[in-house]
Amino acid sequence: MTPELVDSPEYGPETDALLKVLADQPGYPDLDPYEALLLDREDLPDPALAGERDPRPEIEDIVIDLPGRSLEARIYRMSREPRPVLLWLHGGSFIGGHLRDIEYATSGIAAGGNVTVVSLNYRLAPENPYPAGLLDVRDTLRWIREHLGGEIAVGGQSAGAALAAGACLLARDEGRPLPDRQILCYPTLDLHPDAEWREWYFPADDVPATAVPLRADSLAGLPPTLMLAAGRDSLRDDALAYAGRLEQDGVPTRLVEYEDTMHAFLNFPGALSAGRHAVELIGADLRTAFS
Repeated sequence: MTPELVDSPEYGPETDALLKVLADQPGYPDLDPYEALLLDREDLPDPALAGERDPRPEIEDIVIDLPGRSLEARIYRMSREPRPVLLWLHGGSFIGGHLRDIEYATSGIAAGGNVTVVSLNYRLAPENPYPAGLLDVRDTLRWIREHLGGEIAVGGQSAGAALAAGACLLARDEGRPLPDRQILCYPTLDLHPDAEWREWYFPADDVPATAVPLRADSLAGLPPTLMLAAGRDSLRDDALAYAGRLEQDGVPTRLVEYEDTMHAFLNFPGALSAGRHAVELIGADLRTAFS
């Protein structure tokens, strides 16, 4: 399918400048990879890159009790009156990331979309490989239906978008209620042999479609979809291929491509105007979907 293209003369220079900043940041070359991962998880977001939280929503930190485990979540509300609910999932290659990294997006989508956003800290590999995170999303959607009710959307960024897509496939195949909309931002939807985290997350034997949604036999019956892609993203083909298959299988799909910007651009709205634009676009999309 043909994407809607979003571009600006600022996107390329902003992306180049950010990539240089990220390349110049010190790493942990002398540490064991797992030790380095643990340190990465402790890094706090830099407001100059990650932006500031939108002050309009009311914020509440909660613990969601699910069978056999408890998960941290943060709720962003514009009102205590019933609103559609968006479950949002951070990225981080299934092994990292935290809800604190994406507060510009989660708070801004809540305000712009006039929705309640539940931002979830799902379980991470390698401590909790597939399907732990996927089951966290499935069970949190059930928790939302029981405790918050109303219309529900699910979405996320990169690995979080993959979990959202996988949870929709799982709900369809298990005969569970489906979300009313899915929002997939530059998702990773297939096996990528060069991914450093592959062996930490995916099962060693047959990999099911709920882990790699592009390999599903059919995408029919899935929720209407907003797909965001980035022109300078190695995962761009995943987004475009999945959007095309969704449309082919009869799922109403909107594909938006941000040209000349990078993977994870929603994590860096302080530095990338594409990220700020995308937050506004997602909010507007939800207002339309739930009007």
